[in-house]
Amino acid sequence: MKHVLIIGASRGLGLEFVRQYCEAGERVVATARSDDGLEVLRQLGAKPLRLDVANVASCAGLAWQVDGEAFDEVVINAGVFGERTDGLVTPTEAVFDQVMHTNVLGPMRVLPQLLDSLAPQARVAVISSVMGSIALRENNHGWLYRASKAALNSVMKDASLALAGRAICVSLHPGWVRTDMGGAGADIDPATSIAGMRALLARLQPSDNGGFFNHDGQPLAW
Repeated sequence: MKHVLIIGASRGLGLEFVRQYCEAGERVVATARSDDGLEVLRQLGAKPLRLDVANVASCAGLAWQVDGEAFDEVVINAGVFGERTDGLVTPTEAVFDQVMHTNVLGPMRVLPQLLDSLAPQARVAVISSVMGSIALRENNHGWLYRASKAALNSVMKDASLALAGRAICVSLHPGWVRTDMGGAGADIDPATSIAGMRALLARLQPSDNGGFFNHDGQPLAW
């Protein structure tokens, strides 16, 4: 039985991660911000923890909440898109802070809190996006979101260096998924995306540490 932690699990991709891991009989700990979100996780069979990655005090209390745990797989999923822009539209300071605090500072707060709660050779993944790839970029839609995911990829690359030999750290692109963020016209459903990423996490090798992968396991350029 795997021991799994999902950060940001009250809806969308995070909730589907919880659903699939619980159905597979794994032991799941998952986080949400609201009472309703926590209750949904409890009903699925996960151990719910209250966490807001945009709140410094909430993140600072994560370590004691997972004290004594030994997670085989960790997925940091919490994220927001912000304004949907095209071209060089300057974001407001409030929107910039919301996106960067959630997508970049949040993982930077959470990762150090988990260092003592990782099993040997744990798999640690952040849900990034191909939109964060500089090499693969062909348009500038949502440039703030793109900037945040490029920064998140940098954060995970540094984590892979810091945890080399202890954990396998990767960034994952879930695909264009039919969620509240992806919209109804997206390419794939959440079940397909999550099944692919779970299979990828299960077969990661130490040589994959620091990699950036599509949901189907294909390596992506940074």
